[in-house]
Amino acid sequence: MSNHSFDTAQVRQYLTGLQDRITQAVADLDGGTFVSDSWEKPSGERLQGQGITRILEGGTTFERAGCGFSHVRGPQLPPSATQHRPELAGAPFEAMGVSLVFHPRNPYVPTVHMNVRMIAAHPQGQAPVAWFGGGMDLTPYYGFDEDAVHFHQTCKQALEPFGPELYPRFKTWCDDYFCNKHRQEQRGIGGVFFDDFSELGMQRSFEMLQSVGDAFLPAYLPIVHKREDTEWGEREREFQLYRRGRYVEFNLVWDRGTHFGLQSGGRAESILLSMPPLVSWSYQREDAPGTPEARLISHFLVPKDWV
Repeated sequence: MSNHSFDTAQVRQYLTGLQDRITQAVADLDGGTFVSDSWEKPSGERLQGQGITRILEGGTTFERAGCGFSHVRGPQLPPSATQHRPELAGAPFEAMGVSLVFHPRNPYVPTVHMNVRMIAAHPQGQAPVAWFGGGMDLTPYYGFDEDAVHFHQTCKQALEPFGPELYPRFKTWCDDYFCNKHRQEQRGIGGVFFDDFSELGMQRSFEMLQSVGDAFLPAYLPIVHKREDTEWGEREREFQLYRRGRYVEFNLVWDRGTHFGLQSGGRAESILLSMPPLVSWSYQREDAPGTPEARLISHFLVPKDWV
């Protein structure tokens, strides 16, 4: 398919199918059910469009698992989207994506985030111009080297067919992005992240996006299976809730998706589905050297080459 005939409907079809596959796999694993909330923007709002927010709360494995699909259209691209593409300034656009955050109950199971998305401009009388973004990253509370290696290896394999330089580049981008700069601390062990991507041509770039989306379940589910029966108690739960506070800080202070969504008049409930159900903060907490809690900070929450 040439770029001239790139059809954004194929992207929508892929994304809705991806949401179905992931939520089905998680429901099968957890035994719980996702509540499906279909929404539509009322006419007269800046952004038009619809989406499906699916959320599982109070499950056996997942305390809260949210996975949303949204597809919105606007009369003109926001300035943030056209600074590198002045020729598209003012063009109507559509944006669609799947975004998920899963907060497990067991502190030995890591939190995970994944997002795949497309923005397409529709300049008058011309074929659409699309670019892609997304990635996935893992946030453990108790770290295991083999889990970090498995997660990164799966991300690397997903990108390999599209060029050997992509994984190291997207891995570094992920480390740079998912960092609580106000604390000089990584959010987790990273993964891959890319934005504004169309350098392989629209069709091949879309195929790369699909490869990343398809890699999510094989990257994450084996880790869940390995850790979900690990015994835990009050100490681990307390540390998990404290570390979840860092997750909230990142999402509210640094996450561009959160900012873009809220600033462009997006749906707050869907944008904030990444928030954990319970979280705590403590003042200047310090864990004793040599403990697994201290090792999380010193060994796992520092950028390193896992594969």
